[in-house]
Amino acid sequence: MASRREFIKQSALATVGGMLVPNFLKAYERETAGFGQFTDKKLVIVQLSGGNDGLNTVVPYRNDLYYQARPTISIAPDKVLKLNDELGLNPALDGLRRLYDDGLVSIINNVGYPNPDRSHFRSMDIWQTASESTEYLKTGWIGRYLDANCQGECVPYRALEIDDTLSLSMKGEKVKALAVKDPEKLYKQVSREFVKKISAVTPPAQNENLAYMYKTLAETSSSAEFLHAKSKTYKSQSQYPAGELGQRLKTIAELIISEMPTNVYYVSISGFDTHFNQVNQQERLLKNYADSINVFVDDLKKNNKMNEVVVMTFSEFGRRVKQNASAGTDHGTANNVFLIGGNLKRPKVLNEAPNLTDLDEGDLKFSVDFRQIYASLLQDWLGVSEKTILGKPFETLKLV
Repeated sequence: MASRREFIKQSALATVGGMLVPNFLKAYERETAGFGQFTDKKLVIVQLSGGNDGLNTVVPYRNDLYYQARPTISIAPDKVLKLNDELGLNPALDGLRRLYDDGLVSIINNVGYPNPDRSHFRSMDIWQTASESTEYLKTGWIGRYLDANCQGECVPYRALEIDDTLSLSMKGEKVKALAVKDPEKLYKQVSREFVKKISAVTPPAQNENLAYMYKTLAETSSSAEFLHAKSKTYKSQSQYPAGELGQRLKTIAELIISEMPTNVYYVSISGFDTHFNQVNQQERLLKNYADSINVFVDDLKKNNKMNEVVVMTFSEFGRRVKQNASAGTDHGTANNVFLIGGNLKRPKVLNEAPNLTDLDEGDLKFSVDFRQIYASLLQDWLGVSEKTILGKPFETLKLV
């Protein structure tokens, strides 16, 4: 008999369903798929994987220590897109600067957590699970949000990751989000013949693994069918930049404008691990990010959806203050986080610039725990208790 782990390895067949669902699965689904108290608001999470260099993203252009630490990779003051008397944006972020000038962006500096870990995998686990650096959790913060809001069981499309695989942040104990890169492709990937064969099987009594299989197939196949139908409601005519991020944000915009009842969307882009020749690589990535976000926001605004959406952009850590010998930067600690939305209570630069005179062995010290941002989004935007999801209370920042 196949184990649950073995079934999960094959579950892509179930998650890309959207075709004929056998009657016994429909009945099982009706019995188990309940809804909790979800809001109509949307949270879009953009992950910059690899550790984006925050100091060359939000630049302390009046600080001589910044230029001393980075003699060849710093951003010259006359190129910086100035935000205030201390800080400005990388020139590649012109698209984000326009949104900032419109009051649609909050910039939070010095975001991190106690006892930071410089491993990509471990630090990302900490961000995705909202754990302490000393604990290891098996569920993600968005997965626990799904668990807390579902009565019995919940349809997985309440949270969507626009990708082929599901990150830890989207996995709950009872509920897991749905990973889908292309709703049309997802709809076609599983043959009707496969499902017909499954439908001919009578599940043995008291078989936990088979019960789990049927439940998962019911949830994912019906979710794929519903998602496919919704994705055809609105097709954007906006010209999104080429590349994964632009196309994934286009998919999210189409689903939001089509009234897809999804509360959280998650997308990640890689390439930010800039150990050498950083300047050109980072500027290319930041330009694509800013231009993609700019078109995404414009798409939502044209369809009167911007006030329903908040975008959070984060990276698992920043970089060290001093450049390395390869014209790049190595793994660091605290970083900046962007919030973009039509209902921000505290737009502009939220807090103090990084303190380059008080470092922790060459790294920035954090002053904002990333879980304070999560708490603010959970409590003030998604309408759930941050303590329930994060395990303990965190002071919110009154961001939204």
